[in-house]
Amino acid sequence: MSVPDERLFIDAIKPLVDAIGGELVPPGEARDDDVMLSWQGARAVAVRLPHLSDSLEHILSELQRRHGVPLAELDRRTKQQVVRTLEARGAFAMRHGVETVAAALGVSRFTVYNYLNRSTNC
Repeated sequence: MSVPDERLFIDAIKPLVDAIGGELVPPGEARDDDVMLSWQGARAVAVRLPHLSDSLEHILSELQRRHGVPLAELDRRTKQQVVRTLEARGAFAMRHGVETVAAALGVSRFTVYNYLNRSTNC
């Protein structure tokens, strides 16, 4: 594979890897638990996936960047939308997910559960 082709491939997948909180790793530095990606029949790059606990923190940071203010400063309606987004991404399936989200939003666990109930009843 030519270097420009490989670079185009890596540039194309980088936004996705960044969005999931992963890391691009040269093939020679890949570990057994990394995901090796090939392009045109050759190993191009490995993706090192984040630990699940890091994923939730990454998602919360991304949401904060998207809204431009700390999540705790959002209005109630926007916090409800954030909770719906996090639910869709599986944040509450992990241990301590509700507690982590509640702390980031500056609300109680009870409030997060209320937001979750509201989204399922709408």
